[in-house]
Amino acid sequence: MSYRNRTAALASAVALAGSAVLMAAPMARAEVVDVNYQCKTPIGDKSAVSPIDIKSVKNGNGYRITMSWQKGVSSSPVELGKGAMTPSATIALGGAASGTLTVTGPANDAAIPANTPIKINDLSGTYTPKKSGKVTFTAGVLTIKALGTTTTCTPTNDPGPSLALDVTAASGGTTTGSTPGGGSGSGSDGGAELPQTGPEDSAVALGTLGGTVLLVGAAGALWLTRRHGGAGETR
Repeated sequence: MSYRNRTAALASAVALAGSAVLMAAPMARAEVVDVNYQCKTPIGDKSAVSPIDIKSVKNGNGYRITMSWQKGVSSSPVELGKGAMTPSATIALGGAASGTLTVTGPANDAAIPANTPIKINDLSGTYTPKKSGKVTFTAGVLTIKALGTTTTCTPTNDPGPSLALDVTAASGGTTTGSTPGGGSGSGSDGGAELPQTGPEDSAVALGTLGGTVLLVGAAGALWLTRRHGGAGETR
């Protein structure tokens, strides 16, 4: 094979490798879903509808799942001072997984006036799949603890999934806080990172890897060119 043909073949192989890396990015579908919450509070039943957004970011062998409320839910007859309210929630898993994932977040960072809808901060947790496939994430029960009381808000309109994600299980991985059938979940505060849609974030990371492969291939082609030119000078 001639030198030019070898160089062209190398460039083609590198380009194909980069394309294969990008095509390996997981696919996801996310949408904002209206959830009709019926809340059991210390002073009686209340209801509220809030659009719910669930996003994911690839995180090691798992996925960082973040749940966001676009409107406030429930309310308190008295003002809730800074740090007086702590929220948590469950996310129902479906498709290739079953069970629930618990997501948690920080207490309120500002006082909440009396008789005002309570705005829930973003709640996050880590989902580690035990098997590969498409997993759906649907809003579950919201729990609000404040001033020694507990309020539970349950979806009553059978909301659809806010996120559908193609996941890949890591072989030989260990998990903690297992949820039945699907993977593992552990809650942690949601302020550590900006929520992003998992596949986009993964595609960026994988695209960077593909770019690195292309750079390595280009460096190899340059080395071959210099070596060929050097060899011609010594003849």
